[in-house]
Amino acid sequence: MLYYLFELVERTYHPPGFGLVRFITFRAAAAAVTALVIAFWLGPKIIRKLKEKQIGESAKLEAPKTHLTKAGTPTMGGFIVLASVLIPTVLWGNLGNIYVVLILFVTTTLGAVGFLDDYLKVVKKKPKGLIGLYKIVGQIFVGLVVGSVIYFYPHLIDPDLWKINSSTTVPFFKNLEFDFGVLYIPMVIFVITATSNAVNLTDGLDGLAIGTVGIVALTLAVISYISGNTVLSEYLTIPFLRGNGELVVYCAATVGAALGFLWFNAYPAQVFMGDTGSLALGGAIGALCVLIKKELLLPTLGGVFLAETGSVIIQRMYFKYTKKKFGEGRRVFKMAPLHHHFEMLGWPEPKIVARFYIIAILMMIVSLATFKVR
Repeated sequence: MLYYLFELVERTYHPPGFGLVRFITFRAAAAAVTALVIAFWLGPKIIRKLKEKQIGESAKLEAPKTHLTKAGTPTMGGFIVLASVLIPTVLWGNLGNIYVVLILFVTTTLGAVGFLDDYLKVVKKKPKGLIGLYKIVGQIFVGLVVGSVIYFYPHLIDPDLWKINSSTTVPFFKNLEFDFGVLYIPMVIFVITATSNAVNLTDGLDGLAIGTVGIVALTLAVISYISGNTVLSEYLTIPFLRGNGELVVYCAATVGAALGFLWFNAYPAQVFMGDTGSLALGGAIGALCVLIKKELLLPTLGGVFLAETGSVIIQRMYFKYTKKKFGEGRRVFKMAPLHHHFEMLGWPEPKIVARFYIIAILMMIVSLATFKVR
């Protein structure tokens, strides 16, 4: 909205300084600052309201015993994150850009799915919340919409593009692309569903998920800017995606929102974001990778999320295998997801989170290095 207002004023009256709104870098910085301010302003109000309504985290039996002290901590704080992401994007983003429309759709829809899950768990006191199948259906629906728009209406992405470009760049290889072909839509569904659930699994320690999301969003902001810039994309020999740079505004807002929410979510947490935030942010990360055509970079970029999800899959598969073979289930990890394994080893929670941040930053460096090391 402010984007259009500033543009109108600049075009009509030509006041000094208003032309800055044409620069994505300026609007991205403005979105990040706006997100941070909203989080700081809205955070205490929502936390206070959640406490008044007694909307708190219930004790998790599947978590280490040290987590019993977290029972009663306000949850559904994802409202803080979503407001801090969506409002700045609407204010400073170009709402006529299809990339912005799609990422806002992903965030709001999965945020609604997450809210329903949290509502059933903490308000209606249903331990398992929304049935897992229904969550998956919601995630598949979002992936189907995003994939279908890109596949069947490529001209909405680029007016000069009337045939779907279902290929993606391959990390570490120059001028090499992988074409998903008819599997493009299933791939989009898988990426969005997998990342949404992966961030949800990672959200088990104070500050872990939101901090990691902020690091990944910062990386995606850089990649998006490069992809939407003709000079930089040509120099790095990656596909130029017209209008893709507008996603920088959304990514910057996410970084600002992550920093703002981390203020309240850092150990010891004053509030948890719950599925309201984790499902939405995870799905958004997957959607961003799809929109900037860096799907194959996701395992590197989201290395922490991959490790968390992989630990759960390995644990379950090995337990079932050993139970069938030996009559008694055995475990690879002391507890899954992976962060609980380190807790069981005696690592303090802040140390686990800090070390996971370090790994996420290293993964960010490796991901950005793939643009030159090819």
